[in-house]
Amino acid sequence: MLSDIMGPDILIVVIVIAVLIFGGAAIPKLARNLGQAKNEFEKGMKSNKTTDESNTKATDVTDPKTPETDK
Repeated sequence: MLSDIMGPDILIVVIVIAVLIFGGAAIPKLARNLGQAKNEFEKGMKSNKTTDESNTKATDVTDPKTPETDK
């Protein structure tokens, strides 16, 4: 369905309209800012993943309320 809407001809029209609206000089700045935002997002996801892993390692201890059956 999306491939029907976003054909190569529509993509060219969108690019031309973006250049007309934002101007030729603003497009590289916009692309650079999008790249930086993507990198910051990925860093945040990695740091969140490492903190989640450290939290799960710390909480994987056996429950002290359960009785030991070794006695």
